[in-house]
Amino acid sequence: MTTEIFTLKVENIYKTFKTVNALNGISLDFSAGFMHGIIGPEGAGKTTLMRIILGLLKQSAGEVTYYRDNQAIDFKNIREDVAYMPQQESLYADLSVKEHLEFFKDLYEIPVDLYKTKSSELLHISRLTEFIDRPAGQLSGGMYKKLGLICALLRSPRIMLLDEPTNGVDPISRRELWDLLYRMADQHVLIIVTTAYMDEAERCSYVHLLDNGSVVGSGEPRKVLEAAHVNNFDTYFMQRGQS
Repeated sequence: MTTEIFTLKVENIYKTFKTVNALNGISLDFSAGFMHGIIGPEGAGKTTLMRIILGLLKQSAGEVTYYRDNQAIDFKNIREDVAYMPQQESLYADLSVKEHLEFFKDLYEIPVDLYKTKSSELLHISRLTEFIDRPAGQLSGGMYKKLGLICALLRSPRIMLLDEPTNGVDPISRRELWDLLYRMADQHVLIIVTTAYMDEAERCSYVHLLDNGSVVGSGEPRKVLEAAHVNNFDTYFMQRGQS
């Protein structure tokens, strides 16, 4: 069976909040099978852009277009193929890991046999199997984020949008979260991740650098750094702040 390929384009996106210009003419292409990182310091416009892409926030100007197999498609017709992991806590503290998975099984109307296979696989690769009865409110920050991610992965999305998924997570859990995402990218899933951690930029296939609501760089991480004559993205943004 041929897997449908999804891509996404944002063109000349502006967003103004009263007198504040949050986004200033953002134009970016996102292709499937690659890890796209929207990188920038706090207040750069990353979350605003992500919410506009999802239709949770209306842009002041510009267009967001989704494509399925190179054909433009209305977002409402692919909504079930999209998984979103917000920055803020979104799980239920009193529900266990298992109860969360069962809740999303019912929400997504996943067949029982498929659910058994998928949940077992996700619990194994996230290393949450032995914590299946632990309430979400008692999980560590890293385990909490992994639970949120595997709940989103239950229905096998083709587009994944993750807003700072590793924020506040310990280094080991951060690495495990990225390993989960690489697995998805290998399955030609379109993945967009926002992060303010500059070291994570080099984990991405492509980076899209935002600063003060504008794109200041885009491309393969090493090539972006070489073009700026710097060794890392911390230095890249520090030099921008000094200019």
